[in-house]
Amino acid sequence: MATQNGDNTKRLESRSLGVAMWGNLFMAAAGLVAGVLSNSNAIMMDGLFSLIGFGSALLGRRISRRIDAGPDKARPYGYAADEAIFSTFRSLSLLGLVLFAITNAIKNVYNYLSGMTPEPLNFAPMIIYFAGIGLVCAILWGFHHFTWRRTGKRSAILRLEAKAAMFDGLITAAAGAGLGAIYMFRDGPLAPVAPVGDSVIVLLLCLLAIGSYVREFRGGLGELAGASARPEYVASARRSLRSAIAEDGGELQDMSVTKLGRTFLVTVYYDPRRPMSASDIDKLNLRMIEDARKTLKGADVLLLITEHPRRWPDALNPF
Repeated sequence: MATQNGDNTKRLESRSLGVAMWGNLFMAAAGLVAGVLSNSNAIMMDGLFSLIGFGSALLGRRISRRIDAGPDKARPYGYAADEAIFSTFRSLSLLGLVLFAITNAIKNVYNYLSGMTPEPLNFAPMIIYFAGIGLVCAILWGFHHFTWRRTGKRSAILRLEAKAAMFDGLITAAAGAGLGAIYMFRDGPLAPVAPVGDSVIVLLLCLLAIGSYVREFRGGLGELAGASARPEYVASARRSLRSAIAEDGGELQDMSVTKLGRTFLVTVYYDPRRPMSASDIDKLNLRMIEDARKTLKGADVLLLITEHPRRWPDALNPF
């Protein structure tokens, strides 16, 4: 049953990412063409976001196919880290694009203030672009979001893709509203900023986006660095192991929980207070894995038989 569920998850995830690939490729082409026709940096930036989205969906699809593969000679700890690597570098690439867009927008505003007049905006292609892209973003967000829910909310790839589609849609809507306001009031209150209105909108949208991508980057980097999982995960793991420890009669010295992609590693430092055979240790370890997976899907348990917690006492530490 677990294998069937895993295969179904991969199938749904692969289908959702396939839709993301072609949707982002369409939006990237539309954004680049509309950006050139309208002389709008805001639309051009929107197209570049979508181009990164196409590449990330292509890579995410490949990662999804082997994410649950077990340890082998090439990867003795399995392939779970690939999802965290993907999330980290996707966020980093988006941060790089945001910083590039901010720099370019500031340069355009500076040049305008220095007396250089930019090319006027052509508003004709914008209406079709904003209507079409907004609809595509809404479809992609819905597809990713409901697939993420159907797969048990475990896929960081789908969660990030849904978030990216939603934010891309918000950027498109905000850029459309801002450029529409500039068009309506270009001879009135917004006349002073109308020539660089799209650069101002890009700057505001990028400042709005940067915090979200920094959080995603820090979260992925923390997983790769082996940082402790969130307190609620640690509490869930501790509760799930109480029964096995109580029945065995030993003492829990320490416990750590780390998250890597959609998997959890629970490390248990355990003193059985009696001699145990290798068979007994294996049985206890398997019982702990079974119990841990009832509350943390994809969890694995590393059982260490020891008298000490995760750090050696100073009196015993040879280093």
